[in-house]
Amino acid sequence: MTALRVEQSGDVLSVVMARPERRNAFDADLIRELTEAFADVGDDVRAVLLAGEGKSFSAGADVEWMRSSIELSYEENVADARRLRKMLETMNSCPAPVVARVHGHALGGGCGLVACADIVVSAPDTRFAFSEVKLGIIPAVISPFALAKIGPGAARRYFVTGEVFDAATALRIGLVHEVAEELDAAVARIVAELRTAGPEAARHAKKLVLERPDGLGTERRIAQRRTSEEGQEGLKAFLEKRDPPWASRSSS
Repeated sequence: MTALRVEQSGDVLSVVMARPERRNAFDADLIRELTEAFADVGDDVRAVLLAGEGKSFSAGADVEWMRSSIELSYEENVADARRLRKMLETMNSCPAPVVARVHGHALGGGCGLVACADIVVSAPDTRFAFSEVKLGIIPAVISPFALAKIGPGAARRYFVTGEVFDAATALRIGLVHEVAEELDAAVARIVAELRTAGPEAARHAKKLVLERPDGLGTERRIAQRRTSEEGQEGLKAFLEKRDPPWASRSSS
C-alpha cells in the first residue's frame, strides 16, 4: 500500500491515511486501499483506529482525481462512484468497532468517512463541510451514511449550503461523539472501554444498530448471546463479582 499505512498492535488495528501532502484527499488508490484494509479486518481485532497523517484527517476528493472525472462518460462516472460506495459500505459494515480520530479538516468525502465510523473523536479546531454543492455536485454517495448520523434536519441545511461548520456543531448534530483537546488520550480511553466489552458482544451490538431487527429478531439475538460461551462467562463473572477474562487481556 502506498496511500495507507496499516499496522496491527495486539488487538488494535491502525489505519492511517498517508497522503499528508494532499491533506489525505481521496484518489483511486486511496479508495482501493481503504476498501482492502476494512475488508481484511481479522477476528482478533477489538478496535480499528482510523486517522489521517499530517495536518488534516481528509479533505475529501483529490483535485486531480476530480479533474479526471470531467472527461468520464456517464457510465464511467457511475463505475467510479460505485467504487467509492463500496469503500464506504465496507468501512460502515466492518465487524469490529471503528474509532475515527479527526483533526484539521473533514470535507466532502472526508465527512463520509466520519459518518461511517462507530465512534468519532474530534479536535476542537476541526472544520467540517459537506462541500460538494460548492462544486456544482451533490454528496450523493456519502448521503446514506451521513443521513444515518445527522438526520434529515441537519442535512437539509448542511448538504444544501455546503458551509463549513466547527467541531461543536458537528457534536451537536451527531456527526461526532466527543470533542477533546487531548485527542490521543481520548481515543485511548475509548479503546480501553471497548476492551471491557465482550469481543463478540461488541461486534453483535454493532450489527444490532446497523440491522435494526424487529421484535422477534431481538428475542432471538439476546437468546443467542445469553447461551453463547462469551455470554455465559460474562454473566457468571458478573454474579461472582470478578472481571471476565476478556477485560484482563493484554493489548499487546
